[in-house]
Amino acid sequence: MKFGYFTLTDNPVAYGAERKDPNQMILDLTEQSLYAEELGFNSLWVPEHHFSVFGVLPSPSQFLTYIAAKTKKIQLAPATVVLPLNHPIRMAEEYALLDLLSNGRAIFSAGRGYDKREYDAFGVDFNDSRDIFFEQLDIMKKLWTTNEDISYRGKFYNFDIEPITPRPVQDPYVPMYVASFSAPSLLKAAEMGDNVIFAPFAASMVFGSLDNAVSTFKEESKKHGFEGKQARCSYFINVTESHDETEKTKQRMLKYFKGILPAFPDDPTTAPPHIRYFVDIVQKLKDMKTEDLGSKSIIVGDADYVVNELKKVEQTGLEEVIVYFDFGGLSHKETLKSMERFAKHVLPHFPQIEQNLVTN
Repeated sequence: MKFGYFTLTDNPVAYGAERKDPNQMILDLTEQSLYAEELGFNSLWVPEHHFSVFGVLPSPSQFLTYIAAKTKKIQLAPATVVLPLNHPIRMAEEYALLDLLSNGRAIFSAGRGYDKREYDAFGVDFNDSRDIFFEQLDIMKKLWTTNEDISYRGKFYNFDIEPITPRPVQDPYVPMYVASFSAPSLLKAAEMGDNVIFAPFAASMVFGSLDNAVSTFKEESKKHGFEGKQARCSYFINVTESHDETEKTKQRMLKYFKGILPAFPDDPTTAPPHIRYFVDIVQKLKDMKTEDLGSKSIIVGDADYVVNELKKVEQTGLEEVIVYFDFGGLSHKETLKSMERFAKHVLPHFPQIEQNLVTN
């Protein structure tokens, strides 16, 4: 099992006086990203969010292209593109360009998001997000694999264009991951032949366990004729050196959950049907206490504990865990220390296979 570096750059209003300067956060993220490659992480995952509730980075493709120029091995992924807020032609072009400039290190991960305020500001109907999303994925695949003029007629997009340039370096196209918080999303991803990425607490709520979520996805993928599809999962992790540090990490986790609640729909009478399951998630987060924080959401403790828990995760068949270190407003200095501690005490227990970079 491999490991990636992941952050949402969370900086919600609820953090009050502890909120960080957004510009400095992005500069700090640059240093963290370069350090991730130096420490041996397989991949880098950065967000797209707007208006600071969930994060301060609005354009992952721009950021990742900058990092591509300064790195050699680490895979580069958005976590995730809020696809309905973007045009699929531009996304296909931007991530093909990232793939070219990084010598085949790009990953494309996309989701629908859950914050209606983002949709309202961009003039997109939140109720249509699911249908828009899967039409966009279909368009992007066609654009990446077609060398002839394209005539597309859909529910939301209609166009006649020449083939896009540049072309992705990877064959047949940039690996696509669907961010899945629900059974319909996971099953649709399997049907379309995409990979999935999800959060363990959501997987446990929907499928009973992370193991069930992974096995369901892989079985459904095979049923639709797609072999070798991958599942990746995000985890909040901290290797601690004392009980006090463990408890402080759990408090940061609760701080994070409370801070992001305004981004989620919490009224079952107004939430669109396709995202109504978030109402239950919100209620669980509102009532959560530190003693409720089990390994389905956060892995925190000494090195032996973290390694043992991740060995259990490995048994589910996950290809990669992307690790969120700086949740809840952790300082840049402490984030670097947490990354280093994980790399020193955990990574050696999971030998990392060198990825096969594309060569021209």
